[in-house]
Amino acid sequence: MANVVVIGAQWGDEGKGKITDLLSKSADVVVRYQGGVNAGHTVVVKDQTFKLHLIPSGILYPDTECIIGCGTVIDPKVLIEELDQLTAWGISTKNLLISETAHVTMPYHRVIDRAAEEKRGTHKIGTTGRGIGPTYADKSERTGIRIIDLMNPESLKKQLQWAVAHKNGILEKLYGLPPLNTDDVLEEYLAYAKRLRPHVVDSSLKIYDAIRRKRNILFEGAQGTLLDLDHGTYPYVTSSNPVAGGACVGTGIGPTMIDRVIGVAKAYTTRVGEGPFPTELYGEQGAQLCDRGAEFGTTTGRQRRCGWFDAVIGRYAVRINGLDCLAITKLDVLDEMDEIEVCIAYELDGQRCEDFPSDARKFARCKPIYKTMPGWNCSTDACRSLDDLPKQALDYLKFLAELMEVPIAIVSLGAKREQTIIVEDPIHGPKRALLYTNDAPHTVNV
Repeated sequence: MANVVVIGAQWGDEGKGKITDLLSKSADVVVRYQGGVNAGHTVVVKDQTFKLHLIPSGILYPDTECIIGCGTVIDPKVLIEELDQLTAWGISTKNLLISETAHVTMPYHRVIDRAAEEKRGTHKIGTTGRGIGPTYADKSERTGIRIIDLMNPESLKKQLQWAVAHKNGILEKLYGLPPLNTDDVLEEYLAYAKRLRPHVVDSSLKIYDAIRRKRNILFEGAQGTLLDLDHGTYPYVTSSNPVAGGACVGTGIGPTMIDRVIGVAKAYTTRVGEGPFPTELYGEQGAQLCDRGAEFGTTTGRQRRCGWFDAVIGRYAVRINGLDCLAITKLDVLDEMDEIEVCIAYELDGQRCEDFPSDARKFARCKPIYKTMPGWNCSTDACRSLDDLPKQALDYLKFLAELMEVPIAIVSLGAKREQTIIVEDPIHGPKRALLYTNDAPHTVNV
């Protein structure tokens, strides 16, 4: 039995959806612990592409129980659209459970989110405009509406009478926007409540019961470490805690119940939205990474900024999350590169810096110090074991593992499930993985 947390080790968009999908095959329960519809997972099964925003990708396995934990914020309209889409694909959603204490994104959250971002002008932070930040803000202010409130019509009506009136004041006076109608919002959300009611549970109790029964549980976050509200590149961050510690708060279990933490990182680096990005590439190489990697956001469709692998933020992710293994994704995107740069440290105000600076102003002044690695100039799409990889590709993985001081358990070489080298199953396998020493890498057949 193993309880495993899967987190993004960069700025999100690392391919967590595919890795979660792969590990879900060995999991009995998959739990989403934070974020909202500002996140997206893309999973390719055979020739079919599934894009999910709230529902864990474990839903693609009929016997896997999927739980949306209390740390998420739920837009019921989007959630119901996902349920309908899954049904249209012939996928059962009977195993989906929703935390009764998760907070709900309301119409005024979305409107305020977009209006506030527009008003920031040159100081915009790159929000998706989906209302996530304002939903978490109401949660912190203790004025939020939770799933459990949707289930009680009288309580919901009373809450909305105050909330809509309060938000209308902001919409009209601060942003010059038209007010919302309380009755319209109430009618809309009562319809959502009726549809979602069969899925609503005390999720913390459900998860604890699964742990007591020694079931394998996979905890998945959205976004990535560098977008964490407390530990990311503030203020260019999300409104919750994607780091591994967020799994406990966002599901209602204690830290002693987590067995392993696997970090997902691309073989290069991307980020969406505003903020410093030391290894960003602006020319032909950046465009090549974007094109080969299909670097467009699942949720927004925005083009991602692309750059070389940054081992400084990688080591930071290892430290902040307590990573004990890695999944490296999109190695195939580098197949046509003659040379590959890896950022091993920064130059900051004339001094070498090997640790991630907490001050965003310092981070913006960081210049990458690179080590050049030879490319392999051949396709890795069909590689299914480490022995299949070109020597230069294997050397590249070895170098990344040494820089981050953590073993590599999974290597992804494309979007499809079968385009994967599983060195170690982090759920069922022993705590061994692709360990690099002066000897040849040791592999485990799974």
